[in-house]
Amino acid sequence: LISNLIDQLKKIESAKLKMITIEEIVDFTKDFLKEDNIFPDTDIFSLGIYGDDMDEFLGSYHKKYNVNFDNYLWYFHNEEEISNNFSIGKIFFKPPYDSVERIPITPEILTKFANTKVWEIDYPEHQIPKFRYDVLIDQIIFGGLALIILYFSLKQYF
Repeated sequence: LISNLIDQLKKIESAKLKMITIEEIVDFTKDFLKEDNIFPDTDIFSLGIYGDDMDEFLGSYHKKYNVNFDNYLWYFHNEEEISNNFSIGKIFFKPPYDSVERIPITPEILTKFANTKVWEIDYPEHQIPKFRYDVLIDQIIFGGLALIILYFSLKQYF
C-alpha cells in the first residue's frame, strides 16, 4: 500500500515536471517569430502573422508540442495571404474569415493546448458556404486575363 502511494506520488511529480509553462510558449513564440514584444495575452494575429506565416508557426508548434489539430477551424483565427492583396471575388462574396468573429491565438491558449495535447475551442454556431465563390470569381477573372494575354502574345505567330 505504501509503495503504491509512493509510486503514485512519483507519477504526479513527474507529470508536474513535464507541464509546459507559459514562459516556454512565450519563448517559443518569440524565437519563431523573431519578435520580442510577446506576452501571455499577445494576439499572434495582431503581430501581422497570418496566412502562410500563421500556418508555418502553428505547424511548428504542432510538431514541437504534439497537439492534435483535428478541431482547428482556421477561419476563426487566420486570413489567407490573398485577402490582403487583391481579390475581386471578395467584393461579391465574403470569405470564411469575414463571416465569423475572429478568436485570438495567444501564448496562454497555446500553453493550455500544449498541456492537453488537443486544440480544444468551443467554436460558436456558424455557417460557412459549401463553395468558395469569392475564389471561383478570382480564378475565372485571372484565368480569363491570362488567356487574353496568351492569345495576344501568340497571335503574331499564327
